[in-house]
Amino acid sequence: MKLKDIMSKDIIAVSADNSILDVAQIMKDKNIGAVPVCTDEMNVEGIVTDRDIVLRVVCAGKDPKTTKCKDVMTDKLVVGKTDMDVDSALDLMGDVQVRRLPVVEKGRLVGFVALGDLAVSPRAGKATQEALSDISFPNHPLV
Repeated sequence: MKLKDIMSKDIIAVSADNSILDVAQIMKDKNIGAVPVCTDEMNVEGIVTDRDIVLRVVCAGKDPKTTKCKDVMTDKLVVGKTDMDVDSALDLMGDVQVRRLPVVEKGRLVGFVALGDLAVSPRAGKATQEALSDISFPNHPLV
């Protein structure tokens, strides 16, 4: 099975100049945990996750109304391709420990795959469990 068969095609992206408050509102409204940051041509520049907002904005004492996506986004991205096998995507996600994978075709964002999308795929059961195990290895709290 290929990523194009299971990816979410109804994607929402923001520009690097959008405020973090805008992104947080999109996350709330759409019940999502990550928003890709793209150019007008849908070239992926980065991604803002709910974790980025907490660690790089809230904990840093920055104002979400004035902080821009470009100031806190993760810009070293790993992306999938539409013709990539699901197993290869799972291996990649496990190797780099990410739960979300932007999917590109000819350099443009065309979809998004989350580990949850893969988990509900009937053909990705065992591979998904292994990837989830790799991605979510236990972390000890800093007490």
